Amino acid sequence: MAFQSDTSFVPIPPPGEDELPYDDGEPMESERHRKQMDLLIEALDLLWKERDDVYVGGNMAVYFSELQAKKNDFRGPDVFVVLDTVRRERKSWVVWQEDGRTPDVVIELLSESTEKVDRTDKMRIYAKLLRVPEYYLFDPFTGVLEAYVLDLATMAYAPVAPGAGGDVASPRLHLRLGVRRGTYHGLEADWLRWLDPEGRVVPTGEEQARAAEEQARAAQHEATLLAARLAEYEQRFGKLPGGG
Repeated sequence: MAFQSDTSFVPIPPPGEDELPYDDGEPMESERHRKQMDLLIEALDLLWKERDDVYVGGNMAVYFSELQAKKNDFRGPDVFVVLDTVRRERKSWVVWQEDGRTPDVVIELLSESTEKVDRTDKMRIYAKLLRVPEYYLFDPFTGVLEAYVLDLATMAYAPVAPGAGGDVASPRLHLRLGVRRGTYHGLEADWLRWLDPEGRVVPTGEEQARAAEEQARAAQHEATLLAARLAEYEQRFGKLPGGG
């Protein structure tokens, strides 16, 4: 008896971001951890507001295999950056929906409950499976920053020595990372900040508004001084020609 092939079979596509859980199930450890994550993301979003080829995410799931998605056994990075992609809203980062693109930079914020995983399981996954070129660890309470670069020969992370002042370079982003004292959303602390190639802090929206206010006050002050000098001159020597 001849057997006929079943041409009606249609393979079921793997789940996408609309089907997969997008909350990684792990709340931020503290108020400072949450604000630190927001600060890093906000500063880059503002810096790259005119770009549509980059994505900055945080505390969201990153899916790299169907098996991992089914088991839901992987927590997302605290902060990650993907280059050469499309800037759009996402519920989670699903590698097979992103043409295989994986993060270029990952930052994990250390805490007592997550440090072991950040230094072992996550470090291994980022290096061997996702092949993330740059990996950073930062403790928001001690202010200690660690930088690692992926060694392609061993598919493991090698530590990067900090430069003068403790800052480290991010070659992929053409930026630097450093710890700076400041106030973010009412909380004064030593924050991990993005720095431009000259070492200047990449500002947040609050800092941009404050700088604009200071510039406006300085301009008003200069205008007031100029008016006072003009009035003094006219009092002593008379009005300038064409002064009305």
